[in-house]
Amino acid sequence: MEIRILKNAQEAGQLAGKKAAALLKAAVLEKGEARFMAATGQSQMPFYDALLAEDIPWDKIEIFHLDEYCNLPETHPASFKKYIRERFVSHITPKCVYYIDGMSNLNQTLSELNIIAAEKPIDVGMIGFGENAHIAFNDPPADFECPDAYHIVTLEARCKKQQVGEGWFASIEDVPDQAVSASVPFIHSFQNIVSLIPYQVKAAAVKAVLEAPERDINIPGTALLDHPNWFLYFDHESTSLLNLSKVKGW
Repeated sequence: MEIRILKNAQEAGQLAGKKAAALLKAAVLEKGEARFMAATGQSQMPFYDALLAEDIPWDKIEIFHLDEYCNLPETHPASFKKYIRERFVSHITPKCVYYIDGMSNLNQTLSELNIIAAEKPIDVGMIGFGENAHIAFNDPPADFECPDAYHIVTLEARCKKQQVGEGWFASIEDVPDQAVSASVPFIHSFQNIVSLIPYQVKAAAVKAVLEAPERDINIPGTALLDHPNWFLYFDHESTSLLNLSKVKGW
């Protein structure tokens, strides 16, 4: 685990983007190809700005979609598929993109995604924390033993509140109850994980995860504490509650 604390979200995003770019280029140089897992959300925008500024051989890189609401059309402002298309994929020419279609037959969607995901490892995954310390849409209590790469999860109240607070939905009642999400074991299997986690609203989650003595299904981010190649980028706001003396390896 490598931790960097920067002045603000923009600086943290710049370094996170450069790190992800270096890891992707190294994977392509070694294997001739790479796989990248794309996260979404307000907090990830500085990361994509930095990543898109890098000279990356996107034509050799497969892109995966981390999570998506069930039964939410791509035309909705909260659609993560829409986010990835508009903010990221429309600016590059990747080898291919594996989107999650939350409007289709979900059993078929899961089956297809799980087959593709099992073919080769994800070289770089962009994974943040939610305000409830979730990773992807694995809300507490999270399933740390799920055998599949993707599964259907039920969103808890704090997660829904975050989506409303970020302006994606008008009310909690408007937030879908379920989503398709990369599973915790699948995320843990990524060769490298880059996490950009800025802003004061994430401070309690950052403290809960990094000061935890062990993995805890009620603090989903703790599933990554033993990951050998986890690179975390924070700003001063998101680490404002953190006691660094309690962080292992600091």
